[in-house]
Amino acid sequence: QVQLLESGGGSVQAGGSLRLSCSASGYTYIPDCMGWFRRAPGKQREGVATIDTDGTTVYAGSVKGRFTISKDNAENTLYLQMNSLKSEDTAMYYCTADFLSCPRQWVGYVPGYWGQGTQVTVSS
Repeated sequence: QVQLLESGGGSVQAGGSLRLSCSASGYTYIPDCMGWFRRAPGKQREGVATIDTDGTTVYAGSVKGRFTISKDNAENTLYLQMNSLKSEDTAMYYCTADFLSCPRQWVGYVPGYWGQGTQVTVSS
């Protein structure tokens, strides 16, 4: 059973940075697609970024140029570097994994595995 454990969330002022980490375990084959999703209070869950086994990345337009997704296969760890944070980035952030290639569009996409989430709060 795939297990995903996020860390690195916290409170930061607007313009600041945070790096989220996700430690993955419980699988024989590396997931084809890993990513970050988030849910803000009162809003629907949305995709933030995904990364495929070949390193191809997809970002939400709202975070492109500010966030960077990366992974260390040797350490089974996924990262999300978040810079120039805005108050609208406040949300619970979830690490996700799937044994299918990452979709190029996230409409209707629900990853197969989810972590428990880590809270990010950005104050203006």
